[in-house]
Amino acid sequence: MLRLASDADVRGDVVRGLRRRQPAVDLVRVQDALPDGAPDSEVLAWAVAAGRVLITNDRNTMVDCVREFTATGPAVPGLIVTTIQQSVGSTIDDIHLIAEFMSEEEVRTRVVIFLPLRD
Repeated sequence: MLRLASDADVRGDVVRGLRRRQPAVDLVRVQDALPDGAPDSEVLAWAVAAGRVLITNDRNTMVDCVREFTATGPAVPGLIVTTIQQSVGSTIDDIHLIAEFMSEEEVRTRVVIFLPLRD
């Protein structure tokens, strides 16, 4: 199973639901590891150093930050981008599928995975 980190903008219901669905999930909340309000570049650098796929709801600045980072820095373990338009249950389902069945290499190769996985 993938090692995950949730950005501060990820809904708490999603984090709690993932932990209920898979109690052994290796998930760290960014706000428990970094100071409040840490910039995207710092969050991403932390996730890379920790070898964690970052879950975010930030489709704009975090995706741009990943693009800039991959152009000059080490490989990013991956980014899962949620959306508030997707239901919490469906978001949990999609993240669980990715974490359980995609390899680290597959996620790293794709770099960014946008949810929902299906329409």
